[in-house]
Amino acid sequence: MKRQRSSRPSTSRSSTARRGPAKPPGKLRIIGGDFRRRQLPVLDHPGLRPTPDRVRETLFNWLGQHLFGKQVLDLFAGTGALGFEAISRGASNVTFVERDSRVAALISENIITLSTSNGRVVSTDALAFLNQPCQQPADVVFLDPPFHQGLAASCCSALETGGWLADNAMIYLETEKSLSPSVPTNWQLYRETQAGESAARLYLRKPV
Repeated sequence: MKRQRSSRPSTSRSSTARRGPAKPPGKLRIIGGDFRRRQLPVLDHPGLRPTPDRVRETLFNWLGQHLFGKQVLDLFAGTGALGFEAISRGASNVTFVERDSRVAALISENIITLSTSNGRVVSTDALAFLNQPCQQPADVVFLDPPFHQGLAASCCSALETGGWLADNAMIYLETEKSLSPSVPTNWQLYRETQAGESAARLYLRKPV
């Protein structure tokens, strides 16, 4: 299930609005890999819900075996659905970047629930994260910023100029359908699809 989109002034896929204590009534189901069919709690939080199984299945069919042993960066992580799917399918490390502290805390709890050492959570703004020195270039990046906030182009640029991408990295970018995203010239469009108000694209980075 995709997160609801709005024009809220946030750099996270989850809202920072405070509407009383968050509750975890929902579940995120991992659809493939070692943790297939495992269910994880999802906060009842404004604008936050897991990515639909169908959309995740399409994306991970695109990626195929490219995840095994790879470094993965999940920006605007939200529920962590994409990152957890990557861990389940053999990623050696997933960094979840999520600004909202409550949402980030639940991702951390779910990592513990799965008894995996392959995930870490950074609770910060995505652009602030990308503007710091890179320690380990990513082989796969999930980039799904809030719609209508102009964040896609700036994040794509920061990924490329900041050294965050391995030579042949794959970048999954999800935007509103009306947007023709501006991406670095050495990113080659590999796959694309549309669902509802969203357009999903997978790019293959060519070394400069």
